[in-house]
Amino acid sequence: MTQKYEFIDAEYASPPVNAPAPAIVQMCRWLDVSKSGFYEWRSRPESATALRRELLKIKIEALFYANDETYGYRRMHAVLVRGGEQVGEELVRKLMRELGLEPCQPKPWRHSLTEQGPSGPIPDLVNRDFTADRPGEKMVGDITYIPTWEGWVYLALVIDCATRMIVGWAMNDNYKTPLITSAITMAARNVKLPDGAVFHSDRGSNYTSAEFAKELKGLNVRQSVGRTGICPLTGQSQRFRSSVTRRMVRGCLSWGDGRDTHVRHEYGGLLAAA
Repeated sequence: MTQKYEFIDAEYASPPVNAPAPAIVQMCRWLDVSKSGFYEWRSRPESATALRRELLKIKIEALFYANDETYGYRRMHAVLVRGGEQVGEELVRKLMRELGLEPCQPKPWRHSLTEQGPSGPIPDLVNRDFTADRPGEKMVGDITYIPTWEGWVYLALVIDCATRMIVGWAMNDNYKTPLITSAITMAARNVKLPDGAVFHSDRGSNYTSAEFAKELKGLNVRQSVGRTGICPLTGQSQRFRSSVTRRMVRGCLSWGDGRDTHVRHEYGGLLAAA
């Protein structure tokens, strides 16, 4: 019955363009409800549940725009729960849908930079083990692509496996070897690299170039690559990279020391960057 009353109220409040709204008495007759019952329903005070939903909507909308329209319902749910709200994921998703909130997403298409064929002389020193005991001991790198009005912007990242921090990054309008060289050079400045440090990547042509190998040798870093078609990053760091990309699309990253402390990355659950 409440749904019928809500429908009548909504239709009366939003009449068709260039046409009067149907009379309440007409709509009550069409939906087989009493006019007195409708007016009694409309005069009731707002229920506690409805009031809570409206308050949640206000919080969700504020958080969504405060985080540059990048939060989906799962991340929004995690933030609300961390803030003390007792709310389920499905309710958060429903309320975001009602508010018309859709997170900014990077385009899925990307250039292919991966070489085909055998792995060659560069070994795989990581073997899908993306853990490390000390900062700088094991690092992974990749390039992501950001569409802009003036063309593609290429972002090279170096992530430390021990701290899960972005320790090196570089941006340019091309993905040539100097882009990744700049990123690994920044990483070497930000982190004291221990003996036997490893840098792991995919088999992109710039990562396997002689110029990049020379740079790693100069930093005393051992090079490691995965098999063709195997992404060097774990699923969690891919989601983190996606978060960074969405924020870059919005033009709102403040890198500072190579970290974005506002992005909640997902290596060990939705934890803020240390």
